[in-house]
Amino acid sequence: MSKRFVGWCIYLAVLCGMFALPLLKLARFAAHSDVHSYVLLIPFVTAYLIYIRWNQLSDELSTAWGPAALLISMGAGAFFAGQHFAELNVNDHMTLIALSFLFLGTKWARSAMFPLFFLVFFIPLPEIVVDTLEEASKQASAEVANWLFLITGTPFLRSETMFQLPGITITVAKECSGIRSSLVLIITSLLAANMFLRTTWRRAALVAAVIPLGLLRNGLRILVISLLCVHIGPHMINSVIHRRGGPFFFALSLLPLFAMLWWFRRQEIKQQLRRGDYGRTAH
Repeated sequence: MSKRFVGWCIYLAVLCGMFALPLLKLARFAAHSDVHSYVLLIPFVTAYLIYIRWNQLSDELSTAWGPAALLISMGAGAFFAGQHFAELNVNDHMTLIALSFLFLGTKWARSAMFPLFFLVFFIPLPEIVVDTLEEASKQASAEVANWLFLITGTPFLRSETMFQLPGITITVAKECSGIRSSLVLIITSLLAANMFLRTTWRRAALVAAVIPLGLLRNGLRILVISLLCVHIGPHMINSVIHRRGGPFFFALSLLPLFAMLWWFRRQEIKQQLRRGDYGRTAH
């Protein structure tokens, strides 16, 4: 086993001990958050990404200790600052973990760029960003619902995000923005694109498709709940499909995403077969 790899493991162990309290706070925060519950899965997904690439990455290990000495100095400086000047936060921790890949050599770090990038999702979004995304998603979802009402011939009057329907008035609130589902959908699309697709434009197209899919999912959920209230009764606003229907509509949004992934993958396999290089992988 490479000395550099052993040094990296030791460095990460020290970091986890140094940031134990901030990480515990983050875990508690994420476990009770309506938006950031996915954060708890990110370290495990990152570890899996490195594991499935290990045969390729292990060949890139180098033996120079210059970056290691720099990182030890940075870690000691961060610990000293946290003890005497300011409390270390999760952002500091993630920065040092990202830099810790230099223990394995800059060439190794470059080859593991995607797992390194993926750690960004371990950092919770600032509250102002969450509020901005929720507001934008709410407005856009109301617009999609407006078009779905028109397509289905549902009579309604609209005032911004409020829809007056026969027997009930529906207001699209921030809770209807589906921001957590959209973030998970983005993470899913990034993972799928990186693991199963090779061409950059197909990867970009798959990830970009998440935005319209997320808005269509929200608009469809608003439409379904509204039609239930109109045709069955206003009490359906408190039904399970409204209160607990999020996972169901999220699963529906995965279907076109995976269909798009399957089609892109199929096209790539055909191209690779024509070139005779099927079986190679790009990570």
